[in-house]
Amino acid sequence: MNDISTIGVDLAKSVFQLHGVDETGRPVLRRQLRRSQMLEFFQNQPGCLVGMEACASAHYWARELTKLGHEVRLMQPSYVKGYVKRGKTDQADAEAICEAVSRPSMRFVPVKSENTQGQLVIHKAREFLVRQRTQIVNAIRAHLGEFGIVVPKGIQNTGRLIEACDKATLPGAARKALNLLADQLMDTKKKIEDLTADVASVAASDEAARRLQTIPGIGPITASALVASLPDVSDFQSGRDLSAWIGLTPKPHSTGGKERLGRISKMGNRYLRRLLYLGAMAQVSSRRRGEPGHDWLWQIIQRKKPKQAAIALANRMARTVYALMKNGTEFQAAKSA
Repeated sequence: MNDISTIGVDLAKSVFQLHGVDETGRPVLRRQLRRSQMLEFFQNQPGCLVGMEACASAHYWARELTKLGHEVRLMQPSYVKGYVKRGKTDQADAEAICEAVSRPSMRFVPVKSENTQGQLVIHKAREFLVRQRTQIVNAIRAHLGEFGIVVPKGIQNTGRLIEACDKATLPGAARKALNLLADQLMDTKKKIEDLTADVASVAASDEAARRLQTIPGIGPITASALVASLPDVSDFQSGRDLSAWIGLTPKPHSTGGKERLGRISKMGNRYLRRLLYLGAMAQVSSRRRGEPGHDWLWQIIQRKKPKQAAIALANRMARTVYALMKNGTEFQAAKSA
């Protein structure tokens, strides 16, 4: 056991697979551990390099093993897949993790603190409740439509939907069911407002989030999510690298010296990409209703469709986020000539 220099851990709910090698790369450890045995095993193990795939519980185990004196590195699962020799077994996955973590060109995921994970839980819970609210609204609208009552789409018409539900002449059984859905809708709406207030409070107390909110199209929710989700921006060589990390850059299909750029790659954090897109779409819609001009956004709107212009603006916003977080400055709009 003292010869082990690198250990690859295939995480799971109950049973963990370990694969360890010495300094020459020779396998010296193949073992399964129960969850209750993990900390005891690594506590008795001299400090070494430990590799894991970045999954739900990886950040917790990384913090715990770091306290025991080990160097823990997390990797994106798609980067590890290329090192799997054959088949899909826990032992093959652990061996691939052990091999991938020792590669000098491998990209690693920063370990999140408990505070950062707590902030992200607020965002995830709020997003979950927003999806539930949409489901309830669609259910009520569909049920009322069966009785010839139609309300315009849009979450902004929730009040009209509840009012139509109250005034409608419905059978007793349908009335009871729709009242239950209406009560659940109002309760879900209240919970969303509470979590939104918590996010706004966190964004107001964080200096980096306050600076990001000076960018047009970025509010408290987006700013808080960016601060909690982004790694150290110094790890990116440029703003384009950050935009590519979020998935807002074209996906290349190049061969034989011919460069072809396709649609955006949609890699990285889907939640951040959607927030930036929604903020950009609001800016595009507002600019289309405004006065004509010669600024960059107006020229993009004239040449591209609204959603394409929003993606281009979201890409630009991601680059601006990189500049603000790296330099510690606030956004300043470019002055027209």
